[in-house]
Amino acid sequence: MSKQLLTGNESIALGAHLASVGVVAGYPGTPSTEIIESMVQADYPNLYAEWAPNEKVALEVAIGASLSGVRSMACMKHVGVNVAADPLMTVTYMGVKGGLVIITADDPGMHSSQNEQDNRNYARFAKVPMLEPSDSQEACDMVAKAFNISEEYDTPVFLRSTTRISHSKGVVKAGDRSATKVEPGFSPDPQKLVMIPAHARKRHPEVLKRLEKLQKLAEIAHNNPPKLNRVEWRDRSIGVVTGGIAYQYVREALPDASVFKLGLSYPLPIGQIKSFAGQVEQLYVVEELDPFWETEIRAAGLSVIGKDRLPSAGELTPDIVRSAILDGQESSSGQQKAQKGAVQDIPARPPMLCPGCPHRGVFWALSRAGVNVTGDIGCYTLGVMPPLSAIDTTTCMGASIGHALGIKKALGDDAPDTVAVIGDSTFMHSGMTGLADVVYNQGDVTTIILDNRTTAMTGHQGNPSSGYNARLKKAPRTDFVKLARGMGVEDVHRVDPYDLQETARVIKEAEEFPGPSVVIADRPCILLDRDSQRAPFEVTEECTGCGFCLNLGCPALYRTGEEKNAPVAINPVTCTGCGMCAEVCGFSAIGEGDDSQ
Repeated sequence: MSKQLLTGNESIALGAHLASVGVVAGYPGTPSTEIIESMVQADYPNLYAEWAPNEKVALEVAIGASLSGVRSMACMKHVGVNVAADPLMTVTYMGVKGGLVIITADDPGMHSSQNEQDNRNYARFAKVPMLEPSDSQEACDMVAKAFNISEEYDTPVFLRSTTRISHSKGVVKAGDRSATKVEPGFSPDPQKLVMIPAHARKRHPEVLKRLEKLQKLAEIAHNNPPKLNRVEWRDRSIGVVTGGIAYQYVREALPDASVFKLGLSYPLPIGQIKSFAGQVEQLYVVEELDPFWETEIRAAGLSVIGKDRLPSAGELTPDIVRSAILDGQESSSGQQKAQKGAVQDIPARPPMLCPGCPHRGVFWALSRAGVNVTGDIGCYTLGVMPPLSAIDTTTCMGASIGHALGIKKALGDDAPDTVAVIGDSTFMHSGMTGLADVVYNQGDVTTIILDNRTTAMTGHQGNPSSGYNARLKKAPRTDFVKLARGMGVEDVHRVDPYDLQETARVIKEAEEFPGPSVVIADRPCILLDRDSQRAPFEVTEECTGCGFCLNLGCPALYRTGEEKNAPVAINPVTCTGCGMCAEVCGFSAIGEGDDSQ
């Protein structure tokens, strides 16, 4: 067995390869993105991998592959499961042929997410099993176990990671690649696969029977293959039921405690937990976010301490666990204490748009246009940060256009001027339906598509408008002008966001158009298109210190002193030569530098 130092995401990718997965589809979203990237970079043989337009499509592709007898996997972050919930809730009735594994990468603490929902609830909701690794080795091993369970019990299987598992590294011993026992090929079976009501009514009882069988699996999973759960006996004065990354916190904070470690998050082995509880003096449940296990354990009649001491929001830490159990502190005080210690003496470094980011030009224009801006999910969401402060709402992927239409329709003639902004990848993900709604219902809405030709926020993955696929091969590129016009938008503009005056003029013109309008802000992400960068700009004349250029929020601009009107200078290392600062300087004090140096 070879040993490798791998992140959880890399381990999942390796585990899928060792389990002979044939099709992998997903939509990039932190903390799940690197799974598919790792598989593509490893260039595993006989693997089809794709970035789908959204998570719903990714799961549908994986389902199609599974029904063809090929092991398949759909990868997404936790909020992506919301998008994929429609096919999810029906494929659980249909079952599988080749194993079907769904990766949900949850984000406790919201490091890069708009919420921190606990997707263990989806396992119960869909009545499908969920596995939850606690380290990289388990992340690798549990993929094969998930595929085996999927095929044996005719069910999709969730594998839940979290940010700390996905991005932390651990030693992984890789075993041999196993061959799938399922024969590839699609076999029509309408009674099982065509979910009209008459068929679905017959399938629902089968799902309930399957859940009973999975419950029996859970009860033996601590001592029989696939050995997903285990009991670690130590001091029996404290017994802890835990799993996932919380297991690591418990082991560090309470090294002498007895532990019932759950690798099968759902369904729970209630019988085994009752046995464990009967052999310890006090039972605790340590889990991040919702009291998912705690609720079921309490419902089984067991006395347990959990969320009455531990927080239901944010990540746990060993300090929080130690304080809650050994010191008996309540969740809020324990969490605040740990957070205070974690951030002490660390300077704040708020995220911001990169130097030369083309989105900056659009938000500069919008911040001075006197309009409300409904925003969306992407790196451009940083347009909400000072000094641009140019976004008023952000909910989920694709919501910006619907929000703008809702404001316009709700307030009618009294509606404020409202503009929707959405990225190119997000527009392909779920913005097209919003724009279709605007056109169909004759909404007076201006939509700005921020086309930087990539999915920038998650690391420059491809999408249908980027011109390249998951393997970085050339692919057809969606033409947003043709697409908008094809959807019925008459007023369509394309603009270079580096041209601030033209951008402002076009947005104003689009806003004044009586009906749907689309503005495409077209310039590649500065990190993707480094070849077009110019020499750094510099302050060529005496700076008055007015600071107007600082309103761009560009990290390359800074004051040279502490005083209020200290002159501004430009960092030549970070400046990309976009020239926006020179455009806004009212004293012509900024100009192009010497590119010969």
